Amino acid sequence: MTHRIAPDVYRLPVKGCNVYFVGSAPEWVLIDAGWPNSAGAIRRAAESLFGPGARPAAILLTHAHPDHIGSAAELARVWDSPIYVHADDLPYVNGGSLPDSLLDPVGRVFVLFTRLLPARTVERITASPLKGMVQPLPGPEAGVPGLPDWEYVHVPGHSPGHVVFFRRRDRVLIAGDVVLTAPLLGMLTAVKKVSRPPWIASWNWELAKRGAATIAELKPAVLATGHGIPLTGERVADNLARFATRWSRGSKSV
Repeated sequence: MTHRIAPDVYRLPVKGCNVYFVGSAPEWVLIDAGWPNSAGAIRRAAESLFGPGARPAAILLTHAHPDHIGSAAELARVWDSPIYVHADDLPYVNGGSLPDSLLDPVGRVFVLFTRLLPARTVERITASPLKGMVQPLPGPEAGVPGLPDWEYVHVPGHSPGHVVFFRRRDRVLIAGDVVLTAPLLGMLTAVKKVSRPPWIASWNWELAKRGAATIAELKPAVLATGHGIPLTGERVADNLARFATRWSRGSKSV
């Protein structure tokens, strides 16, 4: 079931992740693509919103983690739609071994595990169905593909190429995993709370803290994240700013 969170912006929760449909027929885009095997639910939601055979002008990825890119390849093949991610996250979607400088704690553990495996097995499990299918986002001055009234902001931290999408006229922010709007252990619940992304899956924790401050400066009226229920209303910007300040100071109450 989709939920309208702002004019021409709809959220679909699927397997604990949020994907967003932005626009109206015939011109719309998909932001993020959930886990693998989510394509059917996403396509059904798209057709319920935009009509039979609806396909997006583009698939935009906030970042290249598995729970945000999982169904992108299948959807792109069915829809014949281009996929975009920030250039700094392209190594994640192209597969193969990653340099240590791009690994988060989960990635470092995975690399240690693969050292125990035969080379052919490692090659197979690090292969990416998205290899060669994803384009880098154009520079910010060129705008967002398929969304002429939106902009994107590069907010590295959770991943090197993490971006957020922002519509300035009504301050709608699709923030990926810069912050969450549910406690980590409550992703599947209805609790609304600005929270940190998981440290273990974040590439650079100090930059992640700065990222929260960066999006707080946008003063969003709608905060739509990759996990949790979107927050709306006059207090969103103030709550986000207070959260970012507490996190940057290392408060245990964050």
